[in-house]
Formats: sequence, C-alpha cells, structure tokens
Amino acid sequence: MSDDIKTTIPGLAGLKIAFEQEPSASRVVLESAQAFGSKLKEGPPVETKLIIVGSGPAGLTAAIYAARDNLAPIVLGGSEPGGQLMITDIVENYPGFPDGVSGPDLIELFRAQATRFGARLLDVDVDRVDLSGRPLRLWAAGVEYRTEALIVATGASALWLGMESETRLRGHGVSACATCDGFFFRDKEVAVVGGGDTALEEALFLTRFARKVHLIVRRDAFRGSKIMVDRARQHPKIELHMNREIEEILGADSVSGVRLRSTADAGAEALGLDGVFVAIGHRPNAAVFADALKLDNRGYLALEGEGTASAIPGVFIAGDVDDSRYRQAVTAAGEGARAAIDAERWLEGQNA
Repeated sequence: MSDDIKTTIPGLAGLKIAFEQEPSASRVVLESAQAFGSKLKEGPPVETKLIIVGSGPAGLTAAIYAARDNLAPIVLGGSEPGGQLMITDIVENYPGFPDGVSGPDLIELFRAQATRFGARLLDVDVDRVDLSGRPLRLWAAGVEYRTEALIVATGASALWLGMESETRLRGHGVSACATCDGFFFRDKEVAVVGGGDTALEEALFLTRFARKVHLIVRRDAFRGSKIMVDRARQHPKIELHMNREIEEILGADSVSGVRLRSTADAGAEALGLDGVFVAIGHRPNAAVFADALKLDNRGYLALEGEGTASAIPGVFIAGDVDDSRYRQAVTAAGEGARAAIDAERWLEGQNA
C-alpha cells in the first residue's frame, strides 16, 4: 500500500492493521503476484480452480471473497486495471469513507485486500476463450489458463464525445455519471448531452441539485420514451437545445462553458456552465466473450436463472458487464460478492 494512500484517506491509519499484519505485507504480496506472472510463460498451461476476469469493484470483491474461501483465485485484470474508478477523481457515496476517497486509491485498497488473502493479480488482457468444454480455457499475454470455474467481471465503458477538452476536463466538471457526481453541482448550471432515456434520466436527476440543466440533443427528436420526454419538457429547470452538438468544452482547469454548433444550419452559440454530463450510452466490455456467452439485446452478458450464473455451468457474471441500470461501484462490489459465493458453492457441489 502506498504512502500516498496512508496520508490522503482520512482515518486510513486505523485500517493499516487490517491490510498489513506485518510491515509492508501487502507490498510483498503484490510483488509476489507480479513475480508469479513473469514466470508463467516458462511453463505449461496454468491450472486453477477459479479465474476472475476484470479488476474493478466487482472483480476485486469477488477475489477477496474467493481468496478468503481458500480458492486462491487468479485475477486477469486487464492492461488498464481498475475500471471506471481509475478515472474518478473523488467517490463520496461508497460506504466507509465519510470524507470521500479517490477512485484510484479505492482500487488500490481493493487490490491490497485481495492479495492479502492470497489472490494473484495479473494485469493482462484476455485475448480469447474456449468455454465449450472442461476445463474452461482462456488465453492472456501468451499464456493458457485452465479453470473449473470462471467469474466474468469485465465492466462497461462510458461512451464519450471524443474531444481533447473532454478528456482533459474529465473529473474537473466533465462526468458520465449524474448519480455519482450530481451532488457536486448544487446550485450550479450544467449540461447533459444525449437524447435517449439515459440522458433524460440524468437531466431529471440533476434538477435535484443544479439550478438549471441544459439538455443538448443533436437531432430534432428524442430517442427516449414518451413519458420521459414529457417529464423533461415540462420541468421548469430543464432547457432543451435541439439540433445542437458540442463543438468544444471550455475551461482551463475546470469547465466554464461549452461552444455549441447547429446540426441543422450554420448557427453557433456559447453557454456558460459549471459541468457537462455525457450521457450517450455505455458499451459493455463483453467482446472477448461474445461468441461464448449469451448476450441480451443491448450487448450485455445475460444471466441465467437465479443468482449470477450464466447459461454455462461454472461460469458466473458480475458487475457492469451485465448491469445496464445501476452502474455503481457499490452495486458492482455486491455482485462480485454474490458471484464468488455462487462459484464457491458450485465448486463444492462438483467436489472440486
């Protein structure tokens, strides 16, 4: 665990005992996991009881639970581990942090706790899978992995507008989650970009905090449901900007406004704003499993029956890769715990 975390998270000194029963214990475990990964290419396929793919709140919580059950899970966390929390400046709605915690610091705490109990974290991308037989097989960074049970927790990625100013100001007035960040814009003026139900829901939610919400829609009609459109049109705090798209987000260190251009004519205008919420959709990170697991009509991995099970015995799904509704760190963590419990019970039933 880094010194930065010890000093920047209020009250973390009291948690140090939980992560480090001996000095630098969590660092030793992390380094051991890295050494483990560097040796894998030297040998035959790696065989284990449980593999977890993904290293956001769902994957790492699953790792904590599974490791405490002595399953010694391997976590294939991706080359950019941590998920969307890694680009979240401050998290104020995760239980246990009354003064908030940065997303990267929270992920490092998850990782330290998982490795303390024996999970092996490898920051590599899964290239392909074969879930058609036993054992289940996955390939990542040139190594073949074989496992009896699998938890898929690869998350989802917000879709962005793709401009430099958006990337630069992300976390400084630019967000893709009103539920996460709306509180910071109390009595301020914000914009929501998008014309579907997600954008309409975000705009209506933000009226609880902001004094005014500008809804920017690039077409002359909404894609959302009629009831949501009617609510937005009738809300006194929401102003609609149809046939408009953002040309530039303005501001040096934080959002100060946007420059709009018309999609119908040559018109242009500027709006002074304190925040911009991009609500043009999310993409589940399910591509590598698309041919092996069932998808729903939106491209998210589909659950089968109760719990977190997929249609393939021994394969479980958790977090934003199957959740198109809540998309919160705490709900993802909860699903990770459920998936680990489901996997452990399934393995027990197989006498694995």
